[in-house]
Amino acid sequence: QVQLVESGGGLVEPGGSLRLSCAASGNIDGFQAMFWFRQAPGKERELVASLTKGGSAAIYPDSVKGRFTVSRDGARNTLFLQMNNLKPEDTAIYYCNGNYGMSEIWGQGTRVTVSS
Repeated sequence: QVQLVESGGGLVEPGGSLRLSCAASGNIDGFQAMFWFRQAPGKERELVASLTKGGSAAIYPDSVKGRFTVSRDGARNTLFLQMNNLKPEDTAIYYCNGNYGMSEIWGQGTRVTVSS
């Protein structure tokens, strides 16, 4: 079964940047659309970025639009999330997700903390 492994989280000050990575153990082209979600303490999981199969189009909610950018590197089988101008309310565990064949695949998450 294909697995997704996130990395790149950490502690950053408000206004700072982080780039998250999501490495697939198989061919990333086998996924349909891919997504980044986040879950803050005590809150429901929130979709923060969607990328169409092949990476031709991306969609973001208003909460991150203009600050977050999702991309993929097919040669490295990796999905990225570039996060700029981070705010304390971006603090959460970030997960990548996608459907591979008939299976929905989730990564284990990477923690992002935005604090001074």
